[in-house]
Amino acid sequence: MKQKKGKGIQNLKREWPLHVMLIPAVILLLIFSYLPMVGIVIAFQDFVPSGGMKGFFTSAWVGLDNFKYVFEMKDFRQVMINTLVIAIMKIIAGIIVPLILALLLNEVRNKHFKKATQTLIYIPYFLSWVVLGGILVDILSPTDGIVNTFLGLFGHEPVYFLGSLKTIRGTLIVSEVWKNCGYNMVIFLAALTGIDQSQYEAARVDGAGYFKQMLYITLPGILPQIVLVTVLGMGNILNAGFDQIFNLYSPIVYEKADILDTFVYRLGMVNLQYSVSTAVGLFKSVISFILIAVSFSLAKKFANYQIF
Repeated sequence: MKQKKGKGIQNLKREWPLHVMLIPAVILLLIFSYLPMVGIVIAFQDFVPSGGMKGFFTSAWVGLDNFKYVFEMKDFRQVMINTLVIAIMKIIAGIIVPLILALLLNEVRNKHFKKATQTLIYIPYFLSWVVLGGILVDILSPTDGIVNTFLGLFGHEPVYFLGSLKTIRGTLIVSEVWKNCGYNMVIFLAALTGIDQSQYEAARVDGAGYFKQMLYITLPGILPQIVLVTVLGMGNILNAGFDQIFNLYSPIVYEKADILDTFVYRLGMVNLQYSVSTAVGLFKSVISFILIAVSFSLAKKFANYQIF
């Protein structure tokens, strides 16, 4: 025990500059992540914001009434369905598309072309949805957008991608994949470089073509990374993308595009129902916490992934 304690003190003496560097980040984390958690109490009150901080102590305590009110709202069920459908489809497409792109780029032998293509695919990941939202609004405009202009060359009627209940979900999913597929693609490309090349040489000697090599060598070789990305994505199943949807949707498509995060925003910031919006946010946070815990357990079991 004393030996472990002495070793810990030695490590602290050696690594104290790193701990000092962490202090500003820890302070910011406490201020912006932990301190606001005091506001959770609003979910159990009939919160009255007048009087500033006094509202936390003077507002009437209503227990679980806000949660009952939320669960009985006619829009809540549709919001949950929208959140799950959009999030699950984003997770599925966000794995399949990057995987296909990684497999295709892995076969490219021209290094300059490969790097240029990889960079072009990766660039949207670094742009905010405020910027990309404006770009998409212009591109998908039913009057002078480049997509509808192209469709018009073939006699197709203009499609209101962001204002139609039939197309809004597909537009959200495709645009999400366009923005973020570069990140997972890099993960899969890195995994592909770790596969033993002698396996491919042996397979070619045995007469295996590209498809069989991919089926029996490539995919099994990166299966742990595929499982890891899939399982960790489960933790975000209730995060269908507030930034994206808030910048792209409109009241016309609330029925198919409204998700928990945008629902909370409207309840709290637009309708000023602070207690109800906090209750919805707390409900989402609890479920998300459970999903994250389960996803990390599955990641450890199936992909041997551990954070410590």
